[in-house]
Amino acid sequence: MVTHMKTTIDIADDVLSRAKQLAHREKTTLKVLAEEGLRLVLERRLVQSTVKIEPVVFTGNGLQPGLPDDFVDNIRDWAYQDEPQ
Repeated sequence: MVTHMKTTIDIADDVLSRAKQLAHREKTTLKVLAEEGLRLVLERRLVQSTVKIEPVVFTGNGLQPGLPDDFVDNIRDWAYQDEPQ
């Protein structure tokens, strides 16, 4: 069973004006637009909050033999050099 509740909200004048114009063009009501907008925001936020990011795991043997001790510290410098060393 769907129930309805009356409420009052403050809306910025420019947003309300644009919403009224849209409602008029689409032959609908502000109530319908407001409910549609809230449903869209709620759905988007729900999806964003449930997205799980899996960690990236690299396999291998770590740094390879023959690399200098300061290799990790110099990766960025080497990446932006014009000529490879």
